[in-house]
Amino acid sequence: MIELIENITILLQHAGFGKDDVSVSHDEKAGIVWFTITTNNAHVLLAKETEVLSALNHIATKVSERYLKETNNRLRVVIDAGGVERKKIENLRSIAHMMAERARYFKSTVALDAMPPYDRRIVHEFLADLPDIATESKGEGRDRHIVVAYKEPEKL
Repeated sequence: MIELIENITILLQHAGFGKDDVSVSHDEKAGIVWFTITTNNAHVLLAKETEVLSALNHIATKVSERYLKETNNRLRVVIDAGGVERKKIENLRSIAHMMAERARYFKSTVALDAMPPYDRRIVHEFLADLPDIATESKGEGRDRHIVVAYKEPEKL
């Protein structure tokens, strides 16, 4: 994991952020390595509806995928500025939890609104360990969304 952290730190340095501008933390429970940018220049990442931050996260994900394949690890790397990504992930998990509860209560399927691949991945991973809930992406292009389905528990 040290090699991964070094590579992402180098990426952030090339983006103009020094070592003192970035703090690294590992949330083992969520499986996320957080790179939190704390500098006055962080506003650059938040402009245009956080497009720059999203692009930087996309690059960081691609950099980490090679490392994660080699180590067979399921960590996610997230670059955050101003708590934007942390709030986004918490919001997606909250929505996923509510939809799973709704699917359970009604013993049916619930469709979420269309969302980008990164957001769908967060929802799929969050609900993956629930034995009575299944998720599936459906649709094409911008209409691709997640369907959360209740599945009957297997009887012994």
